[in-house]
Amino acid sequence: MDIKALAERYEPYIVERRRYYHSCPELSNEEKETSAQIRRDLEAMGIAVREVSGCYGLVADIRGGSQGATVALRADMDALPIEEDTGLPFASKNEGRMHACGHDNHVAMLLGAAQILNEVKAELHGTVRLLVQPAEEVASGALDMLKGGALDGVSAIYGAHVWGNFDAPLIDVTPGSRMACCDKFTIEVEGVAAHASAPHLGVDAITVSAAIINNLQQCVSRMNDPLNPLVLTIGFIEGGPRWNVISNRVRMEGTVRTFDEDLSKSEIMRRIIADTAAAFGAKGTLEYKRLTPPLINGSDKLNAIAREAVVKLYGEQAVGHMPTMMGSEDFPWLSDGGRIPYIFAFIGSRNREKGITYTNHHEKYTVDEGILTRGAAVMAQFAADFLASA
Repeated sequence: MDIKALAERYEPYIVERRRYYHSCPELSNEEKETSAQIRRDLEAMGIAVREVSGCYGLVADIRGGSQGATVALRADMDALPIEEDTGLPFASKNEGRMHACGHDNHVAMLLGAAQILNEVKAELHGTVRLLVQPAEEVASGALDMLKGGALDGVSAIYGAHVWGNFDAPLIDVTPGSRMACCDKFTIEVEGVAAHASAPHLGVDAITVSAAIINNLQQCVSRMNDPLNPLVLTIGFIEGGPRWNVISNRVRMEGTVRTFDEDLSKSEIMRRIIADTAAAFGAKGTLEYKRLTPPLINGSDKLNAIAREAVVKLYGEQAVGHMPTMMGSEDFPWLSDGGRIPYIFAFIGSRNREKGITYTNHHEKYTVDEGILTRGAAVMAQFAADFLASA
């Protein structure tokens, strides 16, 4: 099977689909029309599609000419609450909504891979499962897909993301840690209200919170192995009814990013918060939640198959390396706690010569559309090669 040639033949289709989906973005858990249109696109290829219970996700199987394993290919489809400012002729028609993270490209690549694989399905040794996932941006869609049975019977998963500070048309399939976990926490500090002129009669929740913020950074600088990256950020704080009142309550929200699966940092934080607050006569509590696990390309077999797929199609020069980052992705939830191995690729979308330089989540973000066929081809090649090796 000549997957590269097929990808080039379907290039107009892939680009057209990307532009269509870019023009009509929908936010997380609101992807009703996007899901319906993707279903129509797949059914037009003769591929049966089923909805995932409890969300707008879709599952579609391409069954090969002989029995074998099942490999899943995943694309997310949700957009961001951003007003687009690209000036593109196919810019968002939906006010305050934009595909600023590139999920329109992921959908187009998956549809392109579906066209390719559907055409060569007689040569496939197993089944390719197409996963169309909602709500990646709010880190709930992958779990919804898993709970809805979308991964039942799957032996391996491939995912990819276009990236604005990585040069097109390079593709990164680096082994090891790639993206950090995303943990969200909420801190409540309870003090005692008083008049601002008499602070000794109250317990100032604001100054207590300041002490907590400073003390929490000890988790990073003095209680963490410096060889293990750790970020602890408080990004939201509110408290106090007015300017001349000692505040009796403060609420803070923040995030922890690390590659460490161990949640013990939450217990250290809980102790620091409670003890710091108690030292000033206040009460401090912590609510801690893991939104996404770390993304780690940990399967030697899948790493090798993915790299070979890129090289087979486009040569060694097509393989790039993107540094590990502290950002996050909900894709690892699909592995069901590590039961299903996965590989996650990054596809460079930046092209300085064309003026395509903005990063993901920027109101001017777009991609070099030359990457679309490559993304689709590598996805299809990986699926075919995995099934041949399973």
